[in-house]
Amino acid sequence: MSLSAVPASFSGDFKAHSNYSASVKRPIEPVGKYFLAHATRTLRGHTWSEYEKIEASKNVTSVDESGEDDEFDEEQDEDLLEHDPRDWKTCDLYAVMGLSKLRYRATEDQIRRAHRKQVLKHHPDKKGAAGGLDQDGFFKIIQKAYETLMDPSKRKQYDSVDFHADVEPPAAKDTYDFFEAWGPVFASEGRFSTKQPVPELGNADSTRAEVESFYKFFTNFDSWRTFEFLDEDVPDDTANRDHKRYIEKKNNNARKKRKTEDNRRLAELVKRANAEDPRIKKFKEEEKAEKAKKKWEREAGARKAAEEAKAKAEAEAKAKEEAEAKAKLDKESSKKAKEAAKNAKKKNKRAVRSSAKDTGYFGAEDKATAIDADLELLLESFDDVTLSDVAGKLNGADAASAKSILDEAAQKTGKTYKFFG
Repeated sequence: MSLSAVPASFSGDFKAHSNYSASVKRPIEPVGKYFLAHATRTLRGHTWSEYEKIEASKNVTSVDESGEDDEFDEEQDEDLLEHDPRDWKTCDLYAVMGLSKLRYRATEDQIRRAHRKQVLKHHPDKKGAAGGLDQDGFFKIIQKAYETLMDPSKRKQYDSVDFHADVEPPAAKDTYDFFEAWGPVFASEGRFSTKQPVPELGNADSTRAEVESFYKFFTNFDSWRTFEFLDEDVPDDTANRDHKRYIEKKNNNARKKRKTEDNRRLAELVKRANAEDPRIKKFKEEEKAEKAKKKWEREAGARKAAEEAKAKAEAEAKAKEEAEAKAKLDKESSKKAKEAAKNAKKKNKRAVRSSAKDTGYFGAEDKATAIDADLELLLESFDDVTLSDVAGKLNGADAASAKSILDEAAQKTGKTYKFFG
């Protein structure tokens, strides 16, 4: 290996610290299946194209051309048949193999049988013998498709960018059945999930827990999807290592960008589905109704308490009003009673005073002054009950009876009078 010369623009001082060791020439050989392929080509003097044709022929020696693999009888269009084999990575590899209906669901056995079918159909020797056009280029693409899809790692890379397998969501303004339209979309997205099994969208009868679990799964979706298959090819020539590192860095940045965009796309898709899901709308309406019910119940309790408080206040106000009315009535009654008692007392006093005058002062008119004085003293000593009692007895009494009644009353007072007692 020779080192490149120092650039002419280099102006720094250069001082060799030691001499390069002597070069050693060593043979390098491939190992494993690559060694076998290399040895086979070398010993038999085959080119790469010849070797691929031979290997493909070996793969179809046991195939019966009777049509047992009719499931792979898809017709490739002219654009695909004429595709430049150097640009094989831009082909639909599943369509190349006749597996466009199965795609990521195709098993290894189906891929193997599909490859045999396509080789039998498109082998250049067979096409040439049939007078067909040279399709050696498409045959190379078949080989590349087979190698890619039979290698688990390479197939995973290709499946990551197999946009033909994507199922687009329905147009936002279209009228459609939610479950029929969105079910296949999430089934398609679920193929990239690291966690298995992937929950299904369900139907209108799914429980709230199932629906919430489904959207939680896709909101926190753990995708194994990579975009390595879209990488720009890194040159095998290691002479320009800076350029190689530049291409690798460029590929890494492109993968990260595509991954970020894909995560954003899925997040928006899940958000839209959640917004359009009739079950979510139903759950929100039920939740809203439940909240309204609880609010009504709380307000009903508050209303009842308010009504009870109002009724209590009204009852208290009414009782107070009645009490005030009763007190007023009692006061008025008491006042009337007092006035009546007062009037009765006056009347009784008049009756006592007039008892002497009406009877001619008991036949002693000459002592009228003394009798009136004694009556006044006697009236002062009477309480209301005695006064009423004496006045009642004097009503209609003659002179002798009246004198006797007053004498008795005077004696009960224990006082001395000039005329009575």
